[in-house]
Amino acid sequence: MREASQEGPAGGTGPDATPLGPPAPAAEAAGRHGVEQVAVPAGSFVMGDGSGERNPADGEVPLHRVVLAGFSIDATTVTNEAFSRFVDATGYRTEAEVCGFSAVVRHALAAEPGDVIGTAGGTPWWLGVRGADWRHPGGSRSSLDDLADRPVVHVSWNDAVAYCAWAGRRLPTEAEWEYAARGGLEGARYPWGDAAIDDGGWRANIWQGPFPDLDTGEDGWCAPAPVRSYAPNGYGLWQMVGNVWEWCQDWFDPRYYATSPMRAPRGPSTGTARVLRGGSYLCHDSYCNRYRCSARSQNTPDSSMGNAGFRTVAL
Repeated sequence: MREASQEGPAGGTGPDATPLGPPAPAAEAAGRHGVEQVAVPAGSFVMGDGSGERNPADGEVPLHRVVLAGFSIDATTVTNEAFSRFVDATGYRTEAEVCGFSAVVRHALAAEPGDVIGTAGGTPWWLGVRGADWRHPGGSRSSLDDLADRPVVHVSWNDAVAYCAWAGRRLPTEAEWEYAARGGLEGARYPWGDAAIDDGGWRANIWQGPFPDLDTGEDGWCAPAPVRSYAPNGYGLWQMVGNVWEWCQDWFDPRYYATSPMRAPRGPSTGTARVLRGGSYLCHDSYCNRYRCSARSQNTPDSSMGNAGFRTVAL
């Protein structure tokens, strides 16, 4: 596996897709999705990191103004319950199920010893685990019992796009995601502003304690939390940072911001990895501060892992 960030390992390269994802037949799209919607108003914002906390290799600069039309976006990430409806209706098998393994963080492992097939280079806390998939997030000895309201994980970018095609949706562009995450707060580090994540009570699900050996769970969780935990941002969107990474439509290129158009940018026309946004419950300031609104990461479109999911946007 190729290392994409310190939080998540990556796999190989998947197929390309159209710039905003494949359309779904109208008859299939009606009533399929079932996730609460939030209307994000048209407007403009300055995209990128103005705090100086950026990771240089991620390409969070130069700062640039972006103008967007209004759009409708999921209030939460897609849950296990919602993804189950898709699988039940279509018989879809995720890439982790087809390949027979996925990436599980060490402390979440729930598998037979022989199921562990190796670690990711440079990130020994990530394990390749046979039998790990969206139904078995920790491995073969885990299940979705009591996890219906958790974000679906172990879904690749390709899996997310397949869901979107069935539901008559698409993934958000990277610019739409960041604009929505800011909740109307121009230039803020986080969806709630610039206050520390634990100022006046925990505001998101990240790692506490010495990484990667002990998560003390001071924020209430040592794993993905229910999608309506903590407080929503100014637009009414829940957990835009922390909890799980979210796939975006765009190809990733750390140099893209230098040439990005002002109106409705859709990212590079080609690439080998897709953008991930928002950070996850594994974020820790000692090695990864990517739970900021402007922070970027990336992974190949066929990669899956236990801390990445997605939310969708109306066509």
